[in-house]
Amino acid sequence: MSPRRTETRAPEHARAQRAPRAVGVAIITVSDTRRGADDTSGALAEKLLSGAGASVASRAWVKDDIPAIRRAVRAALGKRTIDVVLLTGGTGLAPRDVTPEALEPLLDRPLPGFGERFRALSAREVGSAAWLSRAGAGVARGRLVVYLPGSSGAVRQALEELLIPELVHAVRLLGRF
Repeated sequence: MSPRRTETRAPEHARAQRAPRAVGVAIITVSDTRRGADDTSGALAEKLLSGAGASVASRAWVKDDIPAIRRAVRAALGKRTIDVVLLTGGTGLAPRDVTPEALEPLLDRPLPGFGERFRALSAREVGSAAWLSRAGAGVARGRLVVYLPGSSGAVRQALEELLIPELVHAVRLLGRF
């Protein structure tokens, strides 16, 4: 028997901290009612991402409307400084929740693991209702696109436990640095 080889890995957050520049993020809130000061989830996302060293280059608000969502995402992807587009809202089951449908044709490559992991983590907080979320991620025009529920709790959990720990690593894998 040969001795077991142990692999040494940097801690999760060690990868996330090394970047040649700040990751550029566009935040888009999808809501028929939350804008400006009422957009607590978008504000929380901006605070958490900025605190992690990212540069929130833009914030936008759009209604739960497929063409409006697509226009906002295309505008964000058209900015050279944007590495990540983060959307909050419109990922539930209600008839007006159309964020995944709006994004599907824009994504070059889906990243199903993000949504799967988000729902697994969410089950700790919301129990069986976690499967009702259609949160997800993908790659569009060489940028990371992440879409989350509109609740502040979901945004906090997704950013702190999934996105921020791998943010720089994902952007590096996409060749943005």
